[in-house]
Amino acid sequence: MGGLHTIQFVFGIFGNAASLFLFLVPTYTFKRIIKNKSTEQFSGIPYVMAFLNCLLSAWYGLPFITSNDILITTINGAGAAIELIYVLIFLIYAPNIKQKRKILAIFVLVLVAFASTAVISLLIFHGKNRKLFCGMLASIFSIVMYASPLSIIRLVIRTKSVEYMPFFLSLAVVISCTSWFIYAMLGMDPFIGISTGIGLVLGVVQLILYFIYRDKKTSTAADES
Repeated sequence: MGGLHTIQFVFGIFGNAASLFLFLVPTYTFKRIIKNKSTEQFSGIPYVMAFLNCLLSAWYGLPFITSNDILITTINGAGAAIELIYVLIFLIYAPNIKQKRKILAIFVLVLVAFASTAVISLLIFHGKNRKLFCGMLASIFSIVMYASPLSIIRLVIRTKSVEYMPFFLSLAVVISCTSWFIYAMLGMDPFIGISTGIGLVLGVVQLILYFIYRDKKTSTAADES
């Protein structure tokens, strides 16, 4: 068991590194947003959902919720701070008031959802029931986060362009989900395993679409010329 725990810890460290890479990949996108002073067709919803996922996952990993998952808390705490910055940038540079209100409304709902989860888990649930409650919510919203790029996937298929689906973001999703899926399997944690397994599948779908459509923009430009 000691050796298995060590292996799990190693994958947890690798998962931390991969997840940090995942959180930082969008900095290129946000440099473009700040430079152009517009979010263009980039969607802010994935970042709000990622913020909620990080908050819930960080809470789930705390010692009074579940044991031996502090690595989950450390990386998701850092991720929550990074995603918050992204959301604030979206609120500043969204091209119209309608989009600003939409992102702000979702952001407020996220804060209410997390606060409610924290209070309910502390006051109502105890022991295994507390872990079950927090784990189920963390898993559900992790799945929501991984599913949020579906809108971008639809845009890619419709426009036949991957301009708004960065390759390294999709690659980071696959690497991160693979690491945490193995971590979850070693630790027999179904909550982390199910959500990261679904995230892995969706990440692979994004990579497949990227390789299908990556040259379409160039081809279209050449045809027009």
